[in-house]
Amino acid sequence: MLNATWLETFTTLCDVGHFTRTAELLGMTQPGVSQHLRKLEAQVGQPLISQDGKSFTVTPAGEAVLAVGLARREQERRLTETLQVDDPDTGDISIGCSGSFAMWLYPRLLDRMHQAPNLIMRVTAAPHTSIVTDVLNGNLDLGVVAEQIHHPRLDAVKLAREELCLVVPRSFATQGPDLCELDDLGFVAHPDGYAYADDLFSLNFPKVYKGADHLNIRTFVNQIGQIPIPVAQGLGYTILPKSGVDAFGQKQDLAILQLPKRRFHDLWLLSRKGRSEFARFEALSALIRRAAAELD
Repeated sequence: MLNATWLETFTTLCDVGHFTRTAELLGMTQPGVSQHLRKLEAQVGQPLISQDGKSFTVTPAGEAVLAVGLARREQERRLTETLQVDDPDTGDISIGCSGSFAMWLYPRLLDRMHQAPNLIMRVTAAPHTSIVTDVLNGNLDLGVVAEQIHHPRLDAVKLAREELCLVVPRSFATQGPDLCELDDLGFVAHPDGYAYADDLFSLNFPKVYKGADHLNIRTFVNQIGQIPIPVAQGLGYTILPKSGVDAFGQKQDLAILQLPKRRFHDLWLLSRKGRSEFARFEALSALIRRAAAELD
């Protein structure tokens, strides 16, 4: 049998991709990580990585051993869940959602943690496809996405509708929704902003909107909490889900410009089938449902 400690060191090394950071993560020295790797290679009888300076690639034998390490982690995680007391206030739970919804949800999760000191929560802001994949493979317990997912191993519960909002400075004056005026102001772009613009502007300005690649970009930011700041300072406009607007601390400096045709996305809560049997998952699912209902 493979040595469990050496196997976990190797699996972590493959996850992190760096000897020094692996050592820091495991509370070891870098030579200790290297020693575990060499001992595991001796046990297997083949090299597990091919090094090129400070970087490395995993060999075919290493990929096979890594698969065993990942499978063992999953087995141990399931064992831990089985052995844990089924208490809604105890245990580990991971949640994935968009950055906007994470801003809206996280303060409510903090309130829950004050009530449940033995509850460990991990929140990840991630793209839609990544959330679905991570819920399926067990890296996430719960996921919130803006599209219904049909999969035999997933449960999907509709949460609410969330409006896609055209956000402008409070001081922005217009006689009506005008794409030219918005273009003069400039777009505060972000990773999801281009798709949001295509979605909302194609619906409301079908004759004049030429696509996100024709927008006048004033600035770009990929940190969700920072996106409304230049808008609040009068430097541009942006497009965000309502949760991203409502969670902003200087909301009083923003205005939502109503367009003739409003656009909504349905929010769905994803979990693997059978997970709701755990009390902490059901309790957190209920909290997420309440948080989402406030956006509708």
